[in-house]
Amino acid sequence: MKIEVNADKRTLQGKGASRRLRGSGKVPGIIYGGDSEPQSIELDHNDMFYKLKMEAFHASILTLKVEGSKEQVLLRDVQMHPYKQLVLHVDFQRVDQKKKIHMKVPLHFINEEIAPGVKTAGGIVSHVLTEVDVSCLPKDLPEFITVDLIDLEAGHTLHLSDLVLPENVEISALIKGDDQAVAAIVIPRAVLSGEAAAETEEEPTEE
Repeated sequence: MKIEVNADKRTLQGKGASRRLRGSGKVPGIIYGGDSEPQSIELDHNDMFYKLKMEAFHASILTLKVEGSKEQVLLRDVQMHPYKQLVLHVDFQRVDQKKKIHMKVPLHFINEEIAPGVKTAGGIVSHVLTEVDVSCLPKDLPEFITVDLIDLEAGHTLHLSDLVLPENVEISALIKGDDQAVAAIVIPRAVLSGEAAAETEEEPTEE
């Protein structure tokens, strides 16, 4: 998915200027990294608020248009108001197409309902991780990684090493030797209690 963000250069600095900017429906931000100097920018608040609700916006290479000039960037930080639906500040990092990047990518779980541990054993899928930090070149960055649970049995756990990754994409934790759990199927106590009760009823009584 290609996502474009429009911005204007921001010249006024300071808390007062940022407060006035937010009052006019704008969001202060900054672009940094690469061979260029950091650039203060301002963006439309409503547009930014809407885009921040998009999962892909947080895990994609974005095209940032600043007064006609386009740059490839990553969203690196967002500051939100503690209780208002208000974006206070956004940070973007310039992308070098020749250098690997580290980025958190969401996990999309499929076939949960037909996993043996759920369908035949009455288990519940426990999502241990919902995103993973990956390392790759910008052109290889996936929007998400699919986690297929079709073979997962009750009491079993799926680990990072079990995931099928896109080409040229590595998981940062695995590089460090940390094979974290991703998902497991657990049996609820109610199901276990029901099975135990059923077994007790089936036992023959001694006369």
